[in-house]
Amino acid sequence: MEAQDRTCWLCERPLGRRVEWHHPVPKSRGGRETVPVHPICHRTLHVTFTNHQLARIGAAVEELRGDPAITRFLGWVANKPADFHAPTRRKS
Repeated sequence: MEAQDRTCWLCERPLGRRVEWHHPVPKSRGGRETVPVHPICHRTLHVTFTNHQLARIGAAVEELRGDPAITRFLGWVANKPADFHAPTRRKS
């Protein structure tokens, strides 16, 4: 990984031992680009947004961060260690 890839694309915390690669535009919607994310951040994105929504938003990470559920998640995860893991709940 290059120096700029050592932080999570979504939460901007340093990456740990486990890194997953997220397609900002889902592969099913023609996405090719990938970005590094923590597993918990990756799961949160896919629990919060449909592939259609992710395709519309694309790489506009600030728009994702502005979603109320993601904003709450980012506040909660901000001080967790890089390899922190917890179950991810589906939105109600």
